[in-house]
Amino acid sequence: MTERLVITRLAHRGDGVALTPAGPLYVPYTLPGETVDVEAVPGHPDRRHLLHVVTASPERVPPICQHFGVCGGCAVQHWATPKYRDWKRELVTTALARAGLEAPVGELIDAHGEGRRRATFHARRGPGDVIEVGFSALRAHRLVAIDRCPVLAPALDGAIPAAWSIGEALKPQRKPLDIQATATEGGIDIDVRGSGPLPAAQVADLARIAEHHRLARLTRHGELVALRAAPVVTVGRARVVLPAGAFLQATAEGEATLARLVLRHLGEAGLVADLFCGIGPFALRLAERARVRAFDSDAAAIAALRQAAGTTPGLKPVEAQTRDLFRRPLVAAELKGCDAVVFDPPRQGAAAQARELACSAVPLVIAVSCNPSTFVRDARLLADGGYRLCEVTPVDQFRYSAHVEIVGRFERWPDGARR
Repeated sequence: MTERLVITRLAHRGDGVALTPAGPLYVPYTLPGETVDVEAVPGHPDRRHLLHVVTASPERVPPICQHFGVCGGCAVQHWATPKYRDWKRELVTTALARAGLEAPVGELIDAHGEGRRRATFHARRGPGDVIEVGFSALRAHRLVAIDRCPVLAPALDGAIPAAWSIGEALKPQRKPLDIQATATEGGIDIDVRGSGPLPAAQVADLARIAEHHRLARLTRHGELVALRAAPVVTVGRARVVLPAGAFLQATAEGEATLARLVLRHLGEAGLVADLFCGIGPFALRLAERARVRAFDSDAAAIAALRQAAGTTPGLKPVEAQTRDLFRRPLVAAELKGCDAVVFDPPRQGAAAQARELACSAVPLVIAVSCNPSTFVRDARLLADGGYRLCEVTPVDQFRYSAHVEIVGRFERWPDGARR
């Protein structure tokens, strides 16, 4: 049955919200002020599928991608930039207000740069047993096949054709594949997951694909299939050889922006603990002027960080350790002597580590997050433990999505009081 709704605002995931007597209804790809015709989404009583925009917002603009509205990767390509930026900053201010936290919030920093330097493509069997490669549809298990993506950096040109070739080569396995592509200075680095053990003939096929598409490296579940050039990224003065499937910030400009903010906040700190350090986007830059203790659960990332730190002249000492900070957070005694702590956890945040930080005497804590909800949860723990949230900066490296990065500076109140 068709309904006609008026959209009043955008929710935190980028869906338009229509207020009705039965409660709010969520309609993707709509804008505030629009009148739209919709239909129900089976199994989701509070969601609607957009059929037609009856009255368009003056802020509606043409999307840059032919797959927008079908592919689930982007939520708001249809919104004019000024309003989009306001909304993204409001995601942060609203989360802070709900948690009862007060702090100056800076203007949103655009860190899209040249585009996203990493992407995970999915390869699945479609109708007629045909392989399809692309991204997931919005909140659905259906795949949207793609041949281009305008939010990817030019350095990932060629990743989509390579992913299609890999999907076709592994079609006999009859398994869903995740194909992670990362742009490096040596070329595109691809790690394939989901294939299971392969016969020698298929491994040889993958090696030929890697050569044909001139991939820097091709791995399968982290195991080397082909290597043409070292998959290296530069971090500050250091050059890091990436582990297979390594995590990087989505854009090079995003990493550089977050690092600039972190270094500005840390000032002249002499000893810094970098928690959830990954391959060292902060640690390696910090080591140009401070001693660093770095921790992460990913042993391969820690090994890459150690190697890069050890082969880069002029860095101060970097102590890098493998440690699961969710199960074994650093306690106050282990943080003694640190002038500052930086922590940049995954989307689930770092509640256990934040509780231990709240019990410490570290004078300065810099929190980096990609999730406003878990950022404010962890920030509340720090505030209740005697820290003051002094400044918050939102950073947009996931343009057109509902994701926003946050950098927050916390200082311990001089008397340790809980305010």
